[in-house]
Amino acid sequence: MPLIRNPILSGFNPDPSIVRVGADYYIATSTFEWYPGVQIQHSRDLANWELVTRPLNRKSQLDMRGDPDSCGVWAPCLTHDGDKFWLVYTDVKRKDGSFKDTHNYIVSAPSIEGPWSDPVYVNSSGFDPSLFHDEDGKKWFVNMLQDHRRRPRSFAGIVLQEFDPSVGKLVGPKKNIFKGTELDLVEGPHLYKRNGWYYLLTAEGGTAYHHACTLARSRDIWGPYEVHPQKHILTSKDHPHAVLQRAGHGDIVETPEGKTYLVHLTGRPTTQERRCVLGRETAIQEAYWEDDWLFVKKGPVPSLYVDVPGERDESRDWAEQRYTFEKGLHKDFQWLRTPETERIFSTRDGKLTLIGREAIGSWFEQALVARRQTHFSYDAETVIEFSPTDERQFAGLTAYYCRYNFFYLTVTAHSDGQRELLIMTSEASWPEGKLNMPLADPVPIPNQGKVKLALTIRGRELQFFYALDEEELEKIGPVYDASILSDECGGHQAHGSFTGAFVGVACSDINGTALPATFDYFLYRPVRVQTDGSSVYLS
Repeated sequence: MPLIRNPILSGFNPDPSIVRVGADYYIATSTFEWYPGVQIQHSRDLANWELVTRPLNRKSQLDMRGDPDSCGVWAPCLTHDGDKFWLVYTDVKRKDGSFKDTHNYIVSAPSIEGPWSDPVYVNSSGFDPSLFHDEDGKKWFVNMLQDHRRRPRSFAGIVLQEFDPSVGKLVGPKKNIFKGTELDLVEGPHLYKRNGWYYLLTAEGGTAYHHACTLARSRDIWGPYEVHPQKHILTSKDHPHAVLQRAGHGDIVETPEGKTYLVHLTGRPTTQERRCVLGRETAIQEAYWEDDWLFVKKGPVPSLYVDVPGERDESRDWAEQRYTFEKGLHKDFQWLRTPETERIFSTRDGKLTLIGREAIGSWFEQALVARRQTHFSYDAETVIEFSPTDERQFAGLTAYYCRYNFFYLTVTAHSDGQRELLIMTSEASWPEGKLNMPLADPVPIPNQGKVKLALTIRGRELQFFYALDEEELEKIGPVYDASILSDECGGHQAHGSFTGAFVGVACSDINGTALPATFDYFLYRPVRVQTDGSSVYLS
């Protein structure tokens, strides 16, 4: 079989849950505050993946207005019971401090494209829920259990209870079946059954550099569960120079031929500060069974190159993407939190129109449409038409992580009405969420006419550009440090910032008059740089 290079899903694609139905494989990943919720990709060979749906796409399923950064949809679990697909997910309303408000739901559908049902509320006792379909027809629900008292841990273990789909709720007794190992922070549970054994795969160590996949087994679903001889079947925690870091939170799948693979999240840090600008990505590992235990081939450290049934088409990964809007918004794009898209954008007349709402970084209603950064180096470009009358109206091109971390080249106006270009940045500003001052010097521009806005990222260096009419692009502002668009700088550091860098367009009108901005197209051009992603320690 051919070797492919990890990750298999580049850019922000964490917490993978995988299922095979016939010859088709599907991976669901977390989307957090980005709408629509849950990203499901499809493959027939484990090498080439294509986004097929984001099923949580209406208000009755998901409304995240008010969810803080890195809250929203956590750790979906996608399964199939022989009849239909089941998707379990958490909508996190609060994560900081001693308490977490984590509401768990289930939706189902006859096919991966839908229609997906309205959600069934299950519980709120923890997050990372998962659904297991046993051989006798019973369905079992597991999630991590939280304890705000820390007696003795805040991540208190994995709780099990039967789910009855006929009444849409949990029934019968519940039990904490696994409290984890000394690595702590047990989460991300998945149950399996093989050769009379129940297997419980969990994540431990937190989602940063001590992350791991831990496996345990029992003859009885209620336990007790014995821990794997290796304890952690996958981890990079003791190998800081491995290219694939933060390895953990996995799921298991078998091919039709009986080969076993483990998908897991990973991060590829760059710079001496070890920053994962592309967020937490999805990788795959070969695995094998021995004495009724699962082992990762060449593990527990994840392999960069892995044998899979298919051969990856690299040309798709490196193709320039020029997005136009005659057929609506391309599936690569998402927006933040709200199901009421008509209030923030439209694609009438073949252009993308953003309706000025709250300021960039708002947790409620901001008009920001963006796609994932999936390469360490790239170019982005758009053309904007916008007629602001004062400084409270601004729109333009942004490289964005969260309210605390963004770079934003805007078309705006001074208080006298003179239109200008102004760069606003928020650089690791948690907890204040403030702009870096002083701002770069503005550039006055004519009060009418379109403006071309562009940026380049080469590793950690970001440079903005602009052009008027048919002129050549001209630099504006200094070179910025793009590596801060990372989990490690996202406000709560790597254990509390969970998304990844995006690039896109935004529009704000904090006068409250909903002034629109129109964008003709959006271009994303990957750029090959020899050193990108080749080592943990790129300077």
